[in-house]
Amino acid sequence: MTSDQAPTTSFLEVWRPGGVEVVLLAGPSLTIGRGEGNGVVLDHDGQVSSLHAVLVSYGAGWAIRDLGSTNGTVVAGERLLAERALRHGDAIQIGATRMVFRGSAGRAAPTTAPRRPPELTRREHDVLVALCRPLFSGEVFTEPATAREVAAALVVSEAAVKQHLLRLYDKFELDPASTRRRVELANAALQRGAVTPAELT
Repeated sequence: MTSDQAPTTSFLEVWRPGGVEVVLLAGPSLTIGRGEGNGVVLDHDGQVSSLHAVLVSYGAGWAIRDLGSTNGTVVAGERLLAERALRHGDAIQIGATRMVFRGSAGRAAPTTAPRRPPELTRREHDVLVALCRPLFSGEVFTEPATAREVAAALVVSEAAVKQHLLRLYDKFELDPASTRRRVELANAALQRGAVTPAELT
């Protein structure tokens, strides 16, 4: 297979200071950002937001979407304004980090809807918005809000927020043994459209 031929398995070439890392693309989506909970962690790049972009699988190919990052995402020389189908060989610029998508040639636009978010109560949605808002503050090294910070933002008790979070962890099918569930919940909420960047800025 030459570099111009699409491989049967899609992957990203991530150009790091120490060399090129190959990241296999599997599952419904893959987030990219500085935060530890991302599928591709770019903690060496100060121009990358904590939760910067997401790659979404549509069966026949992959698409990329910017998640309201401070510095934006560039694909094939064009700044992303909406979700875009990826084609074999597309160069992706996130902060100062270069990536190259290797996979099946994308279609003109994805047509299959991503996995829908679970049914949420109004209060659960409010908790998710408060949880995710720090990720869009423009600051580096940001994490999702703590239960105490969410409680203060919503003017409710911390115990009530923790109960909502437990239900949300269950609804989003997160690993109960994980020590990073707040980060994983924020990632899942954004990936599946339960919270949109427009609600957080």
